[in-house]
Amino acid sequence: MHSDNLFNLRQKIKEIQFELNELGNPAIEIPEMITSSNLLRSNEFLLKSDKKKTALLSIYAQYCTSLEQLLSSVFEIQHDLKNILTEQSSMIESKPKSKPKSKPKSKPKSKPKSKQ
Repeated sequence: MHSDNLFNLRQKIKEIQFELNELGNPAIEIPEMITSSNLLRSNEFLLKSDKKKTALLSIYAQYCTSLEQLLSSVFEIQHDLKNILTEQSSMIESKPKSKPKSKPKSKPKSKPKSKQ
């Protein structure tokens, strides 16, 4: 679930970054135009750029939240595994060490001699 969400958010981030790059650089002033026209062009660019950057920040915030949730889950799993390992270690240490029972050595049986 988290990985799908992270993947989708990452795709949105890439998409917005691409769109932001597509805007290019701010409009340069064209000397033939009057100052107010140049300011309008610049303002138009800044509005588009600001909108994309705001969207990008919003997606990054969602992405960070998802990563924090994922990381929290990883830490919970790590804690659980540590507890399991500690429990198993204590079980191993608490088992009484018993000496293996030695079997009495049996004498090799001799084959009965056949009567001829």
